[in-house]
Amino acid sequence: MDIVKSTKDITKEVEKGVEVVSKKVSETFNNLASHLPFANLAKKEDSTFHIEVDLPGVKKEDIDIKVEDDVLVVTAIRHYKEELTRDNYYICESSFGKMERRFILPENIDTSKIDASFNDGRLEIELQKTQKAKPKSISIK
Repeated sequence: MDIVKSTKDITKEVEKGVEVVSKKVSETFNNLASHLPFANLAKKEDSTFHIEVDLPGVKKEDIDIKVEDDVLVVTAIRHYKEELTRDNYYICESSFGKMERRFILPENIDTSKIDASFNDGRLEIELQKTQKAKPKSISIK
């Protein structure tokens, strides 16, 4: 009888451990997701690519864009507001701190011709294909 009781106790402890780990993993992914800005990607008819990244509450000077090994990296920092430290908030769903998005670039992107603009909390990035990769119309004689 002691073996059955011990087995049940061990099973309960394992289940509790699984629940705790599951909760921690969920919290970690929720925290990670809150620091990933939303993005829209589009391919235009002229074979360029357009990326929009939502960065509300971020200043232009707190955004960094770079290309590392064919990966476009957008990093931004949203600073805490002063009133958050003065007032007692019951709920604060805004995320603050460093945010980053990475976009794997196709091989045929001309990284010397990447343009970016920032307006009203939205970062817009234009990517052009290399001249060699752009479609070329052939006229029939």
